[in-house]
Amino acid sequence: MRLDKWLWAARFFKTRSLAIHACELGRVESNGITAKPAREVRVGDVLKIRMEGGAEFVLAVLALSEMRGPAAVAQGLYLETEASRAARAKAAEERKALVEMGALPEGRPSKKDRRLINRFRGR
Repeated sequence: MRLDKWLWAARFFKTRSLAIHACELGRVESNGITAKPAREVRVGDVLKIRMEGGAEFVLAVLALSEMRGPAAVAQGLYLETEASRAARAKAAEERKALVEMGALPEGRPSKKDRRLINRFRGR
């Protein structure tokens, strides 16, 4: 079975063309080798998939499917390693912590902002 079809059926990508594009960019490895979209996938293969958002999946292929089915069925096609789950959870926590801190405003503070800052500092 083709790798791009399996990635689409396992619901890692919304369309086959997105799966093909990820393979062409080198974001998918099969058994430690950068995989092309037409590479054959077999039960027992170890895949490493890097998504655009920074998430990285390391998984073992358990079954093959030509058809895209419900998410519950798609999750039965693979088994994600515990190390991969832990790494993704840690990355999610780090992203959440960055959002809580908030971004700095761009440019200089306005007169109103300056007054608020001075009031906050007790001046």
